[in-house]
Amino acid sequence: MIEIRRVFTQVEQIHHEFGPRAETPLVRGAIGAVLTNPFAGRYEPDILPMMTLLDPVGVEMAHKLLAAMDVGVEQIATYGKGAIVGAAGELEHGALWHVPGGYAMRELLGWKGDRAAYRAGKVEDEKKGQPGNGLSIVPSTKKVGAPGTTLDVPLTNINASYVRGQFDAFEVRVPGAPAADEIVFILAMTTGYRVHARVGGLLAENISKWDGLR
Repeated sequence: MIEIRRVFTQVEQIHHEFGPRAETPLVRGAIGAVLTNPFAGRYEPDILPMMTLLDPVGVEMAHKLLAAMDVGVEQIATYGKGAIVGAAGELEHGALWHVPGGYAMRELLGWKGDRAAYRAGKVEDEKKGQPGNGLSIVPSTKKVGAPGTTLDVPLTNINASYVRGQFDAFEVRVPGAPAADEIVFILAMTTGYRVHARVGGLLAENISKWDGLR
């Protein structure tokens, strides 16, 4: 059921946005895996088995993305995920990425909760994980589109999604994908604030690790 055709990685360093040059550039990275959609062209009532099969894909992509960014895991400050479904699929197929993609990044960053609890809809049980990074829900977006479709993947702080200076989005486009019978699953991470963030609000360094559970 899982057949990967391509993996596309994009990393950028932002030194300034027409203002002072940053002492340390912001590193942003995204990875997209192009998979055959086994449900393309038909309606399948039970698509949940594929969610479990995507778990190792998410883990591998999260590790590949961190390696491509060439930064320490402790430097990751924001994350996001998304999916672009080919025209012969449906939006719900992209929703299969919520647990495999999101929890792969959260576990990579040190979260120690129970992803199975979330998959089963037991959100309160999922919140009982031990303290660590990756406490915030991973923001997400998805769409159905043609080959070359662009997706703006939302990014928020890994422990408290209301850190205003780290609200961002990463524009991701995999050339030639998805074909009608494919899905592009995407993960994205960055190392911190927008280069010239100056609109106030809570700072990441002022949150407690448990604030992300609110």
